[in-house]
Order: sequence, then C-alpha cells, then structure tokens
Amino acid sequence: MTAGWTTRRWLGVSTAIALTLLLAFMLCGGWVLARSTAINTRLVDHSTPALIASIRLESALVNQETGIRGYGSTGTETFLAPYRDGLAQQKAAVRDLRAAIDGDPETERNLAQVEKLAGRWQDRLARPVAAASDPKAEAAARAPEGKALFDSVRTAISTQQDHLEAQRAQARVDLQGARNLRNWSFSAIAAAILALTASVFTGLRRGVTGHLDRLSGHVRVVAGGDFDHPVTGTGPADLRQLAADVESMRARLAAELAFRDSTQTHLTAQAEELRRSNAELEQFAYVASHDLQEPLRKVASFCQLLERRYAENLDERARQYIAFAVDGATRMQGLINDLLAFSRVGRLSVEHRSVDLDERFEHTVSTLSVAVEESDAIITHDPLPTLYGEPSQLGMLLQNLLTNAVKFRSPDRSPVIHLGCRPVEDGWEFAITDNGIGIGTEFAERVFVIFQRLHTREEYTGNGIGLALCKKIVEYHGGRIAVDPHHAPGTRIVFTLPQSPPPGPMTHPLDTPHGGSPS
Repeated sequence: MTAGWTTRRWLGVSTAIALTLLLAFMLCGGWVLARSTAINTRLVDHSTPALIASIRLESALVNQETGIRGYGSTGTETFLAPYRDGLAQQKAAVRDLRAAIDGDPETERNLAQVEKLAGRWQDRLARPVAAASDPKAEAAARAPEGKALFDSVRTAISTQQDHLEAQRAQARVDLQGARNLRNWSFSAIAAAILALTASVFTGLRRGVTGHLDRLSGHVRVVAGGDFDHPVTGTGPADLRQLAADVESMRARLAAELAFRDSTQTHLTAQAEELRRSNAELEQFAYVASHDLQEPLRKVASFCQLLERRYAENLDERARQYIAFAVDGATRMQGLINDLLAFSRVGRLSVEHRSVDLDERFEHTVSTLSVAVEESDAIITHDPLPTLYGEPSQLGMLLQNLLTNAVKFRSPDRSPVIHLGCRPVEDGWEFAITDNGIGIGTEFAERVFVIFQRLHTREEYTGNGIGLALCKKIVEYHGGRIAVDPHHAPGTRIVFTLPQSPPPGPMTHPLDTPHGGSPS
C-alpha cells in the first residue's frame, strides 16, 4: 500500500506521528509537574504554616497560664502583661491556623476543641483571677480546677499538633514520591525523544537520502562524461519519477551530443574549407586590386596623353568624353583602395599594443591641417586615455570621423569639433561632436551601411565608406558605435572602446558589410 507513497506523504505521516508522540510527552510531563507543584504547595502553604500556627497557639496559651499563675501567686500587676500578650497572640495564631487548614475537617475539629477548652479555662480561672481584688485567694480557691482544665488544653493541642505533624510528614513523603516520578518520567520522555529522533534520521536515511545518494551517483557518472550510463531510481514515487525525468533528459542530451559531434565534424571541415577559401579570396583581392589598378592607370594616362597630343583636333564634346573617362578611372581607383582598406580590418596580423590616443589624435589633426585651415575649423578634445589596439586602425578611425566633421560643415559658420571622453563600466566612451549639417533621425542607422550616400558627389566628394570603416574598426576592437539622434544642431557620434584587449586573439568575423557612411 505504501509503495506508491511520495516523499511528501512519507514526511507528512512521519511528522504527524512525531507530533502526536511529542504532544503525549508534553501532556504527561505537564501532569507530573502539576502533581509535584500541588504537593509542594500543600506542604509549603498549608501543612507547615498550620503546624507553625499551632505551635504559636500553644505558646500563646502557655504565656497566658504563666501570667495568671504569677499574678495569682504574687498579686503583682506586672504578671498580667504575659497574659494580655498571650490573648493577642492566641487570636493571631487562630486566624493563621484557620487560613492554613484548607478545609481539613479533622484539623478544624481539633482547633474547635482547643478553642473550647481554652475558653473554659479562661472563663473558670484566668478572667476571675485577673479581675479579683484579692488574686491570691481567688487563685488558691480555683487552683485545682484550673490545673485540670489547662491540662485538658495541653492534651487537645498535642492531639492537634500530632495530626498536623502527621499531615506534614505525609506531604513530605508524597513530595518525594512526586519528585521521583517526575525524574523517571522526564528520563523516559528524554529517552523516547532520543529514540524518536534516531528513528526519524534512520527513516530519512533509508527512505529519502539513501535513494537520493544513489540517484546522485548515477547523475555524477553521467556528468563525468559517460552519457550512455542509464539513470535508475528507487524509493518513494516522486524520487522514482525524478529519476525517470533525469533519464529522459540524459537520453535527450546523449542524442543531442551525438548530433552535435557529427555537426561539429561537418562544421570543422566546412571551417577549414572556408579558411582556405578566405585565404584564396584575400590573395585574389590583393592580386585583383593590383591588376585592376594598372589598367585603370593606363586608361587615365593614355586618355590624358590623347587629349594633350591631339588637342587641336578635338572639339569640346571629345574633351568632355575624355574627362569622363579619366574621372571614371580615378573614381574606380579610389573605390578599389577604399575596399582594400575596408577588407584589411581584422585580416592582417598586426600586433596589438598600447596606443596613446592623445598622441594619435594630435597626429591625425596634423595630417588634416590643410582642410582644417581652409575651413577655419576649431578642434578640441578631452584628455584621452591609453588603450590597447592597432595604432594604424585607431588612427584611421579618428581620421575618418574628423574628416566627416570638417567635410559636412554648415555653410554659414566655421566648424567647431570636440572629442569628448568619459570612463564607463567596461572601458571608455567617446563622443565626437560638431556643429555641421547633421544627420536626420531616419538616417541614423543607414549611415553605417557601406556605399550609402546621403548627398550627391557634386555636393560632397567621397565613396560612402568612411563610417562603415569606422564601425568595422570599433567592433573589431570590441566596442560599439552609433549616431546620437537627439543631438542638434550638428552631429554627435558616440563609440566605445574597452580598456583591455578582448580575451584571445583579436579576429573579426567574415567581412560582411555592416554599415557605411556619408563620406
């Protein structure tokens, strides 16, 4: 019946049994403590105070008898003081004794007998002698009767004290018995709790943790690399279900790993073929660029030579055609050079080293000095850090950004260009800001697409590859670049560069163009 129980059900039933036993132990311990407390209360609050009050009552009556006897023998008023004090002590002792009796009928009867006999002695001897004008004669006349009456009082008090002493002794015996019962009960409860605790731990070990350990052993074998090792479960139903789920997951992972291995083998072969193909394409790009540029130079040179040698035989339209041919060849050379620069980012094995951007920025501004002087541009920058990277590419990045800022200036004001810099969590953030014609929000992404132009060649020169090259350089160094769409007037281009070089060799994915520029 319990074979299908889950761990939760086992724990619930075990907990209910344990709580029931603990409740029974608590009730038993409470009863033992209550009984011990009741006996102790009876001894402390009733038996002992009653015996003490009875002794005080006896002492008060003895003081009265002593005072009356002395006064009757001498007639001196001083002897009446013990008698009067004894009367007050008697009232107090009787009051305390009644309070401590706690409804004991025999003690009440004994007290009533003592009060009755003491009152008879006081009526027959003590008061007449205390009030007589001749106490000696009155005492002598009543002496035999008074002695007999006080002896009966002594007897009654002795009977009362014997009963109270017996009660007190019995209470002490009961208290000792309650203490023994308490000690045995608590020892038995402690032993039962220890046995219950041991049973709980043993049950958990055999019913839960043992099965979990076996399941963990199977899982560790699989995690160690033996993916064909079956995972089996034992114990409660939910643990067996868990083992079945883990086995299902192991089978799925084993199938996925087998598929991955076969795929990895295929990808490795493809990657090797791709590396070979890329190497051939790169070699082809260099060869093609050289072989293409030479015919283009010949076309441009011979067209110009043709124009000079046969200038007198050419009309205006012929000269215009020759100019178109020379311009086309020149532009084709520029495109080839730009494509070569774009393809070389991340391809050539150049050692990365520490680059002082302050120094690189000043060198770039010096390179652009002619364009800066012609445009009356004001170029400033924040203190720039030293980073790891390829010096030539970082210089190309700054040159393209500054060239764009100068080129796309506003016709009605001199360009003001500033390169800002601030540290961020993963490196540095740079922002190059100008007051030029700006870039529309709808073109904020388009400007990074290669060969994308926002203006005609008659308005602004260039091949539309500058910002695409900037994007490739920044991403190759592990950063990001974007146009701030909220900056106006002018343009603000923000890019980040890491402080340290990315882990592993700095390589770039296949040169699929990610963006271009308005250059």
